Formats: sequence, structure tokens, C-alpha cells
Amino acid sequence: MEPTSLLVAELGPTNTGKTWRAIERMLEHDSGMIGLPLRLLAREVYDRVTARVGEARVALVTGEEKRVPAHPSYWVCTVEAMPVGQAVDFLAVDEIQLCAHRERGHVFSDRLLHARGRRETWFLGAESMRPVLRALFPEVTFRRSERLSQLRSFGARSLKSLPPRSAVVAFSTDRVYELAHSLRELRGGVAVVLGGLSPRTRNAQVAMYQAGEVQYLVATDAIGMGLNLDLERIAFASLSKFDGFEQRALAVDELGQIAGRAGRHVQDGQFGTLTSAPALDPRVVSAIEAHRFPSVQRLVWRSVELDFEDPRALLDSLSVAPNRELFTRVERADDFDALKALASDDDVAGIATDREHVALLWDVCRIPDFRKGLLGEHVRIVKDVFLQLAQGPGRLREDWLHQKVAPLDDLKGDLHTLTARLEAIRTWTYISHRSAWVRDAAHWQQKTRAIEDALGDALHQRLVERFVQRSALAARRRRVAVTAPEASGPFAQFARFVETGSNLEDFVQRAVEARGQALHVDGWGHVSLEGEALGKLVRGSDRLTPGVALVDGDAWNGGQRARLERRLAAFARDVVAEAMGGFPAEALTADGRAAPLRAIAWRFARGLGIVRSDAALLEQVRLLDPESHRRLDGLGVRQGARFLLIEGATTTAALERRAMLTSLFDGRPRPAGVPGAAVVSREVLAGRDAGAYGYEWLGPVAVRVDALEGILASLSNPRRLEQAFDQLGIQAAVRALVVKHAST
Repeated sequence: MEPTSLLVAELGPTNTGKTWRAIERMLEHDSGMIGLPLRLLAREVYDRVTARVGEARVALVTGEEKRVPAHPSYWVCTVEAMPVGQAVDFLAVDEIQLCAHRERGHVFSDRLLHARGRRETWFLGAESMRPVLRALFPEVTFRRSERLSQLRSFGARSLKSLPPRSAVVAFSTDRVYELAHSLRELRGGVAVVLGGLSPRTRNAQVAMYQAGEVQYLVATDAIGMGLNLDLERIAFASLSKFDGFEQRALAVDELGQIAGRAGRHVQDGQFGTLTSAPALDPRVVSAIEAHRFPSVQRLVWRSVELDFEDPRALLDSLSVAPNRELFTRVERADDFDALKALASDDDVAGIATDREHVALLWDVCRIPDFRKGLLGEHVRIVKDVFLQLAQGPGRLREDWLHQKVAPLDDLKGDLHTLTARLEAIRTWTYISHRSAWVRDAAHWQQKTRAIEDALGDALHQRLVERFVQRSALAARRRRVAVTAPEASGPFAQFARFVETGSNLEDFVQRAVEARGQALHVDGWGHVSLEGEALGKLVRGSDRLTPGVALVDGDAWNGGQRARLERRLAAFARDVVAEAMGGFPAEALTADGRAAPLRAIAWRFARGLGIVRSDAALLEQVRLLDPESHRRLDGLGVRQGARFLLIEGATTTAALERRAMLTSLFDGRPRPAGVPGAAVVSREVLAGRDAGAYGYEWLGPVAVRVDALEGILASLSNPRRLEQAFDQLGIQAAVRALVVKHAST
């Protein structure tokens, strides 16, 4: 484990901005990784980070989704999927109190003990972790986060008397549906959030609530972690739950985690119970209001020193007891249960006789059991996968995959049926992302994702049909026709038909999921997806921060509009990054950087990767320390005769982006021939800043900066100079003029 220069524990209740501060800090480093407890939360953070720095610099890694660009600077992951072997400057793990979770705790404890950033490591979570963290890491720096709003009890209310912007929390699917039905009868509509829903379905349900299409939410404790909602109050319908082992009363910290979702940012929140539920003990109420919870005493642990000699040896090594009193061995884990069942299977035992096959068996046993049904069903799948991978060509058979996946591609059935299919397809989505296991992995990833999306949409529609009265959705538009000004081709006019809302939602999801290369932006800033207009880049405060606008902003509900605007914002950041040749100006201008480096990075940002040399700039270059020099060299910075340049900022593609961004900010069409022509006349750039477009005046003409640097480097070699002129396509009539002014 590489030692870290700083270890920070930022602890406090919900609604303190801990995760937000960690994200901000991560972006001040050249590279970083953050591990989050839920796939849904990982996606939310990914959206936030890409809106800041663009998708080309951010990877998203969960068990069922991997979006990894060619050279990511930042990694947003679920905790289980963190690629801890990837070296990064900054690393954070959120909700670190889950180290005490009965099933998942050993993974969080492993990250706590072994995952580190080269420069900084942050652990975010509840104040109850302070004593155990102090005992483990005497060098840790503690930071206390205070809640931004007050949390107060309202006592008890009937379902009928609950005001709008309330959430009712129950702890079984059937009870959630029962309460949702009652609220529909009383209030006309309700959104539903369950742990078993796909992120797509949960996003659609949450979007209805956030947009005000419904005023109530009914949920399981799935809202207790990772969902940021505009909730004013939480009402508990029960104070106990079945946790997979037993029906038990919720601990005070669990109640506090859920209640803390009421009130966001500076808006105060309330919590209480329904009159049909037992009353909260006054001591529990006081603890939740004051955010005082019992300290975590033990962390769940599992050895990482595994013995792959044979399955029994592996089981024994996984069963080793911890050697510190602060830890307790994990009681139950799906992967261990699967391995235990297969270790005594004759077919498996006959193959798993060497270290390679035992390691493969363990890898296969770690396929998640998303259905949480009978162990035997999951074990049969795991066994089949192992036998196919361990024998023959070492790939899963296409016909077998089709046999397992095809029945799930069925949108018929009730809520429970669709939910079960959603849970089942997640297993195959996970398997498809193990590229070494599957022939044509990209095909199966696309297929399983398409099935999950279709099932998610169908489940959302069923939930709307069952729990939202039609009158609540009457305002939805049925047809949208839009003409985009100053556009042609696919932008001239288009129409969308929204009979049920599903077609529009599908387009939104495709836009959100589209990789950067799937979106197209023309010279006017119009952005399209698959030939259909999506929006446009518009003038912002400067060229670095163009604004975004949807072509048909009124066509979407609030949740859809927010997701599309986020996607366009991320795309806009990618466009700016491309203009700068991928130069990470934000990371280099952070407070922790040396002052000369920050100054140079700031000037590069303002100049989109091209800065004219002057006395101040040369002095800043002289003051750079060796590490800063190496950093700039690695980013392709070079000193020319008249300019300090990022090499990637002078490519044709980068100059095209520069011209588009400059024209948007100027509010005028792009000058003719720019940036294609190496030399343009004064009339072309009349009244404009030539430098903003990447040109430099030489008497009556303007020469593109990269061309000028090439000419200046060749002045002393006539033959080489003529070759440069020929290569740049500069006409003979202006060559002498260019040489004359370049020489001065």
C-alpha cells in the first residue's frame, strides 16, 4: 500500500454537503476516484462531474455499467467496482459507516484499509465512525460537517393529513404498493421508489416527483442513501423491517439516515410516523434531531489473503478470523455461500484442482445475486458459467446465453413480474461486462442493456397507470413540432409524437447514455443525436463556459429537461476541452498548485491553449519548479517563437472548435475560410480579434498561429521555408509579404 500524504475523515449527518466537497476536492487534482454505495448515486455523481469537466475525462464503473474513455482523469464507481489498482492522486469512499453492514461491510472495510490516493484520501460518513477511525489511523485528520438545515419531529399524522412534498417510508414492496394505492385515492397520484427498481425506472419515478407532476412519494429505505430529493417531511409507516435474517426494529442511526432525507440544503425538514404505526420513542426523536447516534463498535471484515490451492483451502482462507478486536468476520456473503455450495459439487470439484481454476471459480462465485431468491437458483447459474469457462474454448455458449436472456425480453405482466425480470436481467448485464467470458461482449452488453431499459420503461408505465390518476398527467404535450432558426438539413424542422410519453423518455435516455462521438455539433453550435436536433450551444459568460439550450424546452417534463441539460452541459465541456487539446486547466488552477503554474494554466484557459509570449509569461515559465515543467511537458506544451502552445490545440479539429466557440461568444457568423485557410485578408477578420480565432496579424494579412510558428522556424532555411509555404497552401503572391513582416 502506497503511503498517502493526507488522510481525511469528513464526518457528519445527512445534508451536510460532504459528497459535494469531496467532488470539488477531487477535481482540484490531476486524477481521482470516488467510491459510492449505490449504482444510482454513482450515476448522479458521474453526471455532476461530467457537466464540469466533460465526458472525455471521466470513467463510470459499476458492476453493470462501464463507461471508460481512452484516457480518464477521474473515476466514479460503486465501492464494490472500484479499480483499486488504478493509481490516482485523490481517492474518496462515501458512506464509510457501511463498514459495519452485515453483508457489504467487508468490502467497505477493505477499501478503508487498503484503498489510497497518492496525495489525499477521504472517508465520508457518519459521526459514529469517529472512535474506530481514530483507533485505526492515529494520523487521520477529522473534519466535522454540520447539517445545513434543521430536522424536527412532527409527531404522528394520518395518511390523509400529510401535506404535499411528503414521503412515506415502508419496508416491504407489498406495503409500499398498498400505501401508494391509498395515496392515489386521496391525492390523485404518487411516485414509488423501491430498491428493486432499475436506475432508469427510479429516475423516471423521481423525475415525476421532482417536476411536481405528483406531490407524494412512497418508498422503502432505498431513499435513505443516495437520492437527493426536494422532500419536506418523512413519515414512517413502520419501525421494523426484515433484513434477510429476521424481522427486527430499526436502529436509531438507520431511522436517522432515512429521516435526514427531509429538508435539503438550507430548507428545514420534518420527520414522524403515520398514526397507524407505533410512536417514536422520545429518546429516539431527540437523538435524530440532534444527530447523536451510538458509535460503531466493530467493522465487518474478510481476509484478502486467499489460498487458491483448492476450493476447501479457499473457503478456509475466507473464514479466517480477524486479528484485531475492532473487526468481526463477515457472517454471510453471497459469493461465499455460492462457493460453499459448489465446493462439494462433484462436477466442479473434478475441474477446480489447480490454482488457475480455483481462482476462476472464485471469480464466477462473485457474480451478484440480484434476485435475492432461493440460493439454489443462483448457484445453478454460477455452476453453469464456471463449467463452460473452465472447459473447451473458455467462453460462454451463445445458444445458452440466448436461452437465458431471451425469456426476459417480455414486457407483459404485473408489477411483481416486471420487477423480477428486471432483477434477473441485471445478472446477465453483469456477466456481459466480463468481456473475457463472452464472445462478442459488446453485442451482449447492448442486448442486456436494451432489455433492462425496456423493462424499466414498462415498469414505470405500470406504476404510472396504477398510482397516478390520468388528470395528474393531462398537461403532458402530445405532439411537438419545432423549427430551429439558422439551421438546415435535420435541423430545419422535426416533430415528436408522444402518445404515452414512452417515446420521448426513450429519446431522453438515448441522449443521456450516448457517448460523446454519438453527438454531433455543427459550426453554429447546433447539437444533434442520430440526425435529430437536441439543442444548441449558446453564448455564455466567456468562451470557456458556453451555455446550453434545448431546441424544444417545453416538450419535456422537469426531470427529462434536467437530464438533457446536464448531458448538453457535459458535451459542451468536451467541446471546450477539444479546443484546448485536452488541457486540464481546472486541475492546474487549483489552490494547491504552485503560483506560476496556476498563472500559466489560467492564461492557457483564456487563450484556449494558445498564449502569446510576453515578459510576464516568460517570467512565469522561468519560475516553474521541475515538477511543474514535467507536468506541462507531459500535456504537450511547447515554446514557439512567438507563442506558448499546447500541441493539441493547433490541430484542425481543435481550431474548428475554437472558431465555433469564438463565433458563439461574438454573436456573429464564423469568418469565411476560418480556420481552414492558413492566411486570410484583413477584410475577412475586419473588426474581430484575430487572436481569438487563432491568427496573428502580419501587416495586411492574418496568419494562423500554427502556420506562423512553422514559418518562423524555417526563415533561416529558404528551401525548408518554401516547403512550408507549399504544405500550407499559401499563395506565391503573399509569400514575400509574410516573410517581410515575420522577419520583423
